[in-house]
Amino acid sequence: MISRAVVLFAAFACFAQSSDAQQSERSPNVLLIVSDDLQACLGCYQNSTCQTPNLDRLAKEGILFERAYCQYPVCGPSRASMMSGLYPNLTKMLGNKTTLGAFHETNADLAHHPSIGEFLKTNGYVSLRVSKIYHMGVPGGIEAGDRGGDDPLSWDRAFDIMAPETASLGELELLSPIRKHYGSNFARIITPDEAATTQTDYLAASQAIAILENRARGRTDSRFLRPEQPFFLAVGFVRPHVPLIAPKRIFDKYPVDSVELPNVPENDLDDVPSAAAGMENFGRYGMNEEQQKIAIASYYASVTFMDEQVGRLLETLDRLNLRDDTVVIFTSDHGYNLGEHHCWQKLSLFEDSTRVPLLISSPDHTETAGQTNSEIVELIDLYPTIADLCGLKKKSPQILQGQSLVPILESPGNVMDADAHAYTVTYQRGESLRAGPWRFNRWGNSGEELYDHESDPGEFTNLATDPDHTAAVDSLRTQLTQVRESSEKSTGSSD
Repeated sequence: MISRAVVLFAAFACFAQSSDAQQSERSPNVLLIVSDDLQACLGCYQNSTCQTPNLDRLAKEGILFERAYCQYPVCGPSRASMMSGLYPNLTKMLGNKTTLGAFHETNADLAHHPSIGEFLKTNGYVSLRVSKIYHMGVPGGIEAGDRGGDDPLSWDRAFDIMAPETASLGELELLSPIRKHYGSNFARIITPDEAATTQTDYLAASQAIAILENRARGRTDSRFLRPEQPFFLAVGFVRPHVPLIAPKRIFDKYPVDSVELPNVPENDLDDVPSAAAGMENFGRYGMNEEQQKIAIASYYASVTFMDEQVGRLLETLDRLNLRDDTVVIFTSDHGYNLGEHHCWQKLSLFEDSTRVPLLISSPDHTETAGQTNSEIVELIDLYPTIADLCGLKKKSPQILQGQSLVPILESPGNVMDADAHAYTVTYQRGESLRAGPWRFNRWGNSGEELYDHESDPGEFTNLATDPDHTAAVDSLRTQLTQVRESSEKSTGSSD
């Protein structure tokens, strides 16, 4: 089995000279929307409980990627990886950091490597950020109006949101008796309907709408607005990151007694390495069954509230006649566990923690709108995809480790890469390769996991020590080593 990363790196040396005669000169606007801690629980991903009508609409207007994966199931490393187009092993950001400069600070060799925003900014775009795109503390950083670990070089203008979060109107109810830290516990606030406009994501959407309004109607001589140039607008929504906050009218959609906890077989984690079992974090929260159900209902309420803000942005694009000139991309920084394998929140290498929703709607690809693609893709693919859609493929940094998804937008039913894979790393030397039907996890010298998604989509049976799967383990172990080695190398130029 040949690694996609190996093939890609072999091509980097000649990337700038690649044939690109058919590349469009069109320069569409780009609206990138990034949610926080969102598993693929949307209605368009066949979740019959969580209500997301606006994102479901976006899926019908673009391509839904069924198997998209993050590169690190934690905010800071994942966002730095996505915005740089590089694996965490190369950015060297392997934890949350609030130092300005993001990956430029964690790896000095990348000091001149432009993020997506900086790349577009230097190629004729107005680059704008609203709220959380790089790491930003939630709720603390939001309550202080901090920039967090932002990369200032990415933007012409950046707008931070200051919002009440844990001080929101309503009762702050702790759901996790053992875990009390408000950045990583489970807590909810049912805020009054009339207080919805005070919430972080509502404020972020309002700021983004103000930018769109001003650019659509602003003076042509404004150095900041520059309405004659296309824009790259990155909007970060913090929900459904804890604390789980939404108006009462939305909480009413999710009665706790209707919530079903995920099925977890008895002794589910007995066959996984101790390091992997350490990612099982039920013991960190100490929630009883009722509290678990409330947490899930509250999570869905937060998702629905975030979905409403996406709807406000889409409506604004329509109202200002910008939709036909704007690429819209929606994703999350990583997935999330809601009790699967007794895991809660992130950190693990199971499917729900590493898989993310990914929707891409391009005005130049309306003939394929509403279709889905089941090829394995990664968040690092967004950088080359955006560059390609913006007519800047030939100018892209040679160092990029992802690949453009435009061929999928053009023909969603075709297989772009038969050897497509996703590579994810996490704490305790954990690393995962998602390839074909397999998920192969390795925890340093502590052990391995192998799951066959064709027969075991819930990842309940570890086949790594099964003699019938020795050949598969050997092949995937070799591929994982190749991908790891490639992910650590800086091949090609950042310029």
